[in-house]
Parts: sequence; structure tokens; C-alpha cells
Amino acid sequence: MSDSTTIRISRDTHARVTRLAAERHETIDQTVRNALRALRQDAMARDLADDLTGEETAWLDADAR
Repeated sequence: MSDSTTIRISRDTHARVTRLAAERHETIDQTVRNALRALRQDAMARDLADDLTGEETAWLDADAR
């Protein structure tokens, strides 16, 4: 990790991330990166589960020409 920065988190959060990283045999950076990816995937899954809007339905029902 050649390029890094510092973020301020509570001691409790730091302890939890450190413990989770150790359990997963990862660095803290890897654990945070994986958590961010999981959050993005969760958001995408929620978006995909939403009902289509009328505009989206019309677009999907349109004839391809």
C-alpha cells in the first residue's frame, strides 16, 4: 500500500474493523474495501428489486426496429 490517507473513526469502530480483519486473515484495508464493495452490491440489488417505472416498462415493451 504505497498511497494512503487517514480517516477518523471511533475507537470502537477501529476495534471492530481490526477484529474482523484478523478473523478474515486480511489487512484492515482489504476488509474496508470488501465492506464497501458489499455495500455497493447491496445497493445494486435493492435497485434491481424495485418495480419498474412506467417509462422503463414502455422502453422494454417497445418494438426494436
